[in-house]
Amino acid sequence: MLYYLFHSLQEAGVPGAGLFQYISFRSVMALVLSLICATVIGRHVIRLLQRQQIGELVRDLGLEGQLQKKGTPTMGGIIIIMSILIPVLLLCKLDNVYIILMTVSTLWLGAIGFIDDYIKVFRKNKEGMSGRYKIVGQVGLGIIVAAALYFNDDVVVRAGVYPPSPMTTTESGYAAEAHAVRPETQHITKAPITTIPFLKDHQFDYRCLADWAGEHRNAVGWGIFAIAVILIITAVSNGANMTDGLDGLATGTSAIIGTALAIFAYVSSHFWFASYLNIMFIPNSSELVVFISAFVGATIGFLWYNSYPAQVFMGDTGSLTIGGIIAVFAILVHVELLLPILCGIFLVENLSVIMQVSYFKYTKRKFGEGRRIFLMAPLHHHFQKKGITEPKIVTRFWLVGIILAMLTVVTLKIR
Repeated sequence: MLYYLFHSLQEAGVPGAGLFQYISFRSVMALVLSLICATVIGRHVIRLLQRQQIGELVRDLGLEGQLQKKGTPTMGGIIIIMSILIPVLLLCKLDNVYIILMTVSTLWLGAIGFIDDYIKVFRKNKEGMSGRYKIVGQVGLGIIVAAALYFNDDVVVRAGVYPPSPMTTTESGYAAEAHAVRPETQHITKAPITTIPFLKDHQFDYRCLADWAGEHRNAVGWGIFAIAVILIITAVSNGANMTDGLDGLATGTSAIIGTALAIFAYVSSHFWFASYLNIMFIPNSSELVVFISAFVGATIGFLWYNSYPAQVFMGDTGSLTIGGIIAVFAILVHVELLLPILCGIFLVENLSVIMQVSYFKYTKRKFGEGRRIFLMAPLHHHFQKKGITEPKIVTRFWLVGIILAMLTVVTLKIR
């Protein structure tokens, strides 16, 4: 909204109004505003949750300090969602297809998580929403995202371009585009396309997996792409949900991941950087930098109340939302194949549960007695069982997350 106001003021000749045209300025403003929203709104939301007696239902799993968390307000993901959407509504171009998709994804998964938390808290059902209904919701979002990326005319990527002279480049890189593109080498395409890390010829079109389909290649290719999108959204959102077991663990890890994604979004939306790094240039995607800045600010701001000892838990309202945002955002900037590295913490947490359950069932069937790989799953509880304090586990996971984020960003040059 502020973007359109200042755009009108700029056209009216008001000095300084053009500042809102700069992505860097609006991104910093989104970061600061989301931080303020999270800390200010968070205080009031926590009081409201306490008045409504919306507290965490804790099972006694024999973990140190676990029972002390009983009754701590949950559903704090509302704070994160509001702290993201308020800066986005104020500072972004709301008719941008990428912003529309990210806003829909935030509200969609936030609603699924909210319903899950509502069932747990108000109906006293510790299992929450049935897993099948969660999957249906995630599949629905995946279809929407895949369809928008494939059929919307505003979604294109460009490759085969050469870096212009820095003297002709604006901050967004768009002004120099006409002077830098060589028509004989330019390649304009639509999704489904992504980036394969570590390879020089790193562009991968999902439709190549459907060459066998002949004249139906495009339709089958979109189907393959849609399945991939659904799997990515489901895996990352559930991975974030699994990681949300210690104070500040999922929140801090998500802030680190968001920072790395902000770098990818910026260089992909900037014509000169995309050309120099030999990556796909994604026109009109610069608004994503503003969105992800709000995301990072919201998660860091939530840590004000969620760090050990937590005054509020995000619940599934928050964990499913932040995981879904990360997944959809990575798909929009075509770096989804980097998620196993960037979201390595989420991946390991998910795998630890799958391995634990699978091995337990296998050994029970074979030996008549279930055996375990870890002392407890997800993995962070294994370290708790070994006697490591909760803050130390969280800090070490953050450090690993930072290393993984750095490795992910370095792939821009390692091929």
